[in-house]
Amino acid sequence: MNKYLLSSLCLLAINSAHADDTAPSLMLPAATITAPEVDAENVDLKTATTAGSRLSLSSLQTPASVESLTGAQIRARGDTSVQDAVTRTTGISFTGSPGNGGSAYSARGFVGDGSVMQLYDGTRMYSGAGTVTFPVDDWSVERIDVLRGPASVLYGEGATGAVINVIPKKPFSGEIENHIRVGYGSYDTQQQALDSGGSLTDTLSYRLNINHTQSNGWIDHGDSENTFISAALRWQATDDLAFTLSHDYGDQEPQNDFGVPLINGRYHKGLRDKNYNVSDAKLHYNDQWTRLNTEWRINDTLTATNELYYLKAQRRWQNAENHAWDDASQSLLRSGYFSIKHEQEQVGDRQTFAFSHDLFGLNSKTLVGMDYNRIHFNLHSNSPYHDVDADGQPIDLYHPDRSQWQSASPYRDQYTTTTQQVSLFAENRTELTDQLSLVTGVRRDIVHLDRDDFSVTGDSTHSDRSLSANSWKVGLVYELTPDTSVYAQQATSVDGVGGLISLNQNQQNFGLAHARQTEVGFKQMFWDQRGEWTLAAYHIVKKDLLSRDSVTQLTRQIGEQSSKGLEASLDLQLPNRWQLQANAAIVRAQYDKFDQDGVSLKGNRPAEVPRRTANLWLSKAVTDDVNAGAGVRYVDARYADVANTAVLPSYTVMDATVSWKALPKTTLGLRLNNLFNRQYALSQYNDGQQWIMGEPRSFFVTADYTF
Repeated sequence: MNKYLLSSLCLLAINSAHADDTAPSLMLPAATITAPEVDAENVDLKTATTAGSRLSLSSLQTPASVESLTGAQIRARGDTSVQDAVTRTTGISFTGSPGNGGSAYSARGFVGDGSVMQLYDGTRMYSGAGTVTFPVDDWSVERIDVLRGPASVLYGEGATGAVINVIPKKPFSGEIENHIRVGYGSYDTQQQALDSGGSLTDTLSYRLNINHTQSNGWIDHGDSENTFISAALRWQATDDLAFTLSHDYGDQEPQNDFGVPLINGRYHKGLRDKNYNVSDAKLHYNDQWTRLNTEWRINDTLTATNELYYLKAQRRWQNAENHAWDDASQSLLRSGYFSIKHEQEQVGDRQTFAFSHDLFGLNSKTLVGMDYNRIHFNLHSNSPYHDVDADGQPIDLYHPDRSQWQSASPYRDQYTTTTQQVSLFAENRTELTDQLSLVTGVRRDIVHLDRDDFSVTGDSTHSDRSLSANSWKVGLVYELTPDTSVYAQQATSVDGVGGLISLNQNQQNFGLAHARQTEVGFKQMFWDQRGEWTLAAYHIVKKDLLSRDSVTQLTRQIGEQSSKGLEASLDLQLPNRWQLQANAAIVRAQYDKFDQDGVSLKGNRPAEVPRRTANLWLSKAVTDDVNAGAGVRYVDARYADVANTAVLPSYTVMDATVSWKALPKTTLGLRLNNLFNRQYALSQYNDGQQWIMGEPRSFFVTADYTF
């Protein structure tokens, strides 16, 4: 991949060098439907968001907590992954591990892919067995929009805590622009990247992004290599009709790290860089997204959009995942020899119609739509995961034997599922007065799941189940001034009791879990729009969790979880070219009714939910050519298990960046991560017996060239 990418960059540079600098630029004709703007530098409360509504409402018009980050802002802060960027937003913390695909979050007291939905350009992949692996790369990101709180009325089941929508860079009209980046840093980390876009003809434009990174990693045998390609071609067929064909490809082999084992319940600093996995360990994710978007303005009041898509994912694990300290023998035991493969294909289509109209003499806008998906999912593994050494394999704490992967259980086909999902949805905004607007939404989801389980002999057992759910939202927004609004909202959501497309026969007997949220908030732009701040308070109750009844010892849907909290954010353009962004969140989450193995966990906090999080970023344009910034992120202590016996300590980490425009087309950058070399647990594995540590202090130098 290195040779291919470098060759492509060289050819592109040569072609650009021979181009006639005086040639007129290719511009699309004026049109009702136009290509999106290229990589906007700034967003504010008046910018239309994608996560909070399908009606293109701004944050000030939306009765919910919505937040946006531009791609330029993300890269200026030195964040190298979507996860790094998202966790700088209000109240979102990272809970990823190799077991969940390395991409999971906590938001408003709810954790994981089943409650924090992740979209790519407004489309979701129904993840198998609770793992999300796409996207992680932020080079091709134009913007990330975050909606906190229930959003099933917009996107279906699995969105109680938040929705995260990653928007890729889009084709744009005008002269072709190219951007090349090369980078090098700690642990022999390397990057080669390309961003190219512009008009090919007066009706055809494109965007191409390629990013390749590799590293030796900061743990022993922690090599990683990732490739991401995003390509889009847009055809402006007429002034009112446009088509965009895009294909996104990700191939990831991340650092294979299942964490540092606790010794007698304590973390030992000298073990941070140890790798206790086997020599033939595998961690490999491959994702492909192909989409055809159609935008059609039928008349001045009616528009239609359609997205036809094909998504494919392959995920592969083969590891010895558990490294637990045995108190009896005072030795480290390696176990959990798991070999798992996911194969998933999803074909879907989403059609929407949006129209402006009068409703009883009031200005109103309505969107109606339908979403259809057919998902095929195969799982191969060595379940029931019996190890050759039933009691675990003793290994040296400081010089672990890498050895080979082995299992007493054969690797085989486990099951295959076919899921069909269809939904009807509608959203409306009506201006009740010049200052007061009502925003409502409804959705009906119907899902049918067919599953075939295979035995060791190859015999199969068939099961099927149909599920349905209704979701709704009602919100009021009062515009105190053109720059200030207050709002109140009630919204509902539904979550699966497990990964929807991978529900086993027992889980199919249960319905969906239901949640309801009440939220009030305040948003304001001030100081001649150089500053803005938001404040939100909410209360969420989620019912029908799976819980083991302490009397009957049967698993039933009797569980209940609730959370309430406050969130605040501030953005200031200060004098002398200083800029400040800050946010903070407090959440109190607990189980109101929840039994496990006959023990009541009422009052316990859900695992991996911090009570407090905060972020701050301060930057300054030192000169016209030099920019510097530094940021702090804080995550409070979290429990690693629902019993609240294992604790992950709080952490505070500081990062810094500086960039220098050395030449008119060349910019040099330096990123410093974990400036004070804190040792901290980013997340956990194996019920808190293993801590997945944050990266030590590191640097990364970049050189960017545009032409």
